[in-house]
Amino acid sequence: MTNSPPATTATTVFDERLRVPLWWWLPAMGVAALLAAEVHMGYPGVRAWLPYLVLLPLAATLMLVFGRTRVRLTADRLYVGPASLPLEFVGEVEVIARAAKRRALGPGSDPAAFMLHRAWIGPMVRVRLTDPADPTPYWIFSLRRPERLAELLRTGTERG
Repeated sequence: MTNSPPATTATTVFDERLRVPLWWWLPAMGVAALLAAEVHMGYPGVRAWLPYLVLLPLAATLMLVFGRTRVRLTADRLYVGPASLPLEFVGEVEVIARAAKRRALGPGSDPAAFMLHRAWIGPMVRVRLTDPADPTPYWIFSLRRPERLAELLRTGTERG
């Protein structure tokens, strides 16, 4: 597992950005507006508008930052957030349904595993690693289209 940025020269086979759902934006902006209104009521004049100028863009920035993680598959590597894995070390690929997510992330999970969990995404993918030099037993990460990636990983590793 390496922490390198995705190569731009490789052909992308699968690409999914783990965006925050649109319905999360309304509560985030609402909470920011309520906090700004609380401060607004206590200060007259120009200072009353300062919390709106700070808190609303801050809430929007947080929503954008939370949703900027990507999962990419190229012809030779799998990229999950900041980590990458050569496809030659991809072993068994398992799709984990929303109902089984708690069990997969809970006390039965391996503490050495690479995990990238996004609460707003139901299903997950578990990829077992076959690299004997890597202490990470598997990667487990959230994904909206896990069946598609699992199919691509299975066919890609069978060819290799």
